[in-house]
Amino acid sequence: MQDNHTAISNLIEAAKWISQQGWVPASGGNLSARTQNGFVITTNGCDKAQLTHEHFLQLDHQNLNTPQVLSSEAKLHLSLYQLIPEAQCVLHTQSVAATVLSQVTQAHQLDLSGYEMQKALSGFTSHLETLSIPIFDNDQDIDRLSLLVSDHHLHSPIKFGVLIRGHGLYAVGKNITEVRRHLEALEFLFSCELERLKITGIQASNTLHHR
Repeated sequence: MQDNHTAISNLIEAAKWISQQGWVPASGGNLSARTQNGFVITTNGCDKAQLTHEHFLQLDHQNLNTPQVLSSEAKLHLSLYQLIPEAQCVLHTQSVAATVLSQVTQAHQLDLSGYEMQKALSGFTSHLETLSIPIFDNDQDIDRLSLLVSDHHLHSPIKFGVLIRGHGLYAVGKNITEVRRHLEALEFLFSCELERLKITGIQASNTLHHR
């Protein structure tokens, strides 16, 4: 497992690439990694294209439950690490495609099939398989949201990430290379699916998430 310095350096490099794609506008998103000592995660309100080591919280196992240290998004990162022991990195983005699809999909999961890019995700060998990304309603009560994510994971294990309605994607991976691949593949698939919905002219009433 990597040390804090290496983990932060990898996240800074990933953040520059993510920012170039337009997936973290207006200081949106958060990036984190599991380390030898605990976790590192970006602080709130920072431009992801301009990150330095000072823009990261470095958490050991003694301060993980300190409310004034952790933002709500950081707590969701930690919840995903607890649920998915093999996850070593979480990248939270707020792209247009992920945000819109999470809003207009009525179901509690986004099902994708028929796309060759699905095979970029670990374990997928055919475009004929169905990729399901769970969707959860956004909630300012992070403990309540984390409980919903945990309950879902018990019967349908989370493998690649989750969508939060109107908030974006949390992608996970067993290392920085895998999570970057998962993120890029998922964002491509979301963009394709959004374009497909536009072209086919599916009525909003059939897909719209009702509040």
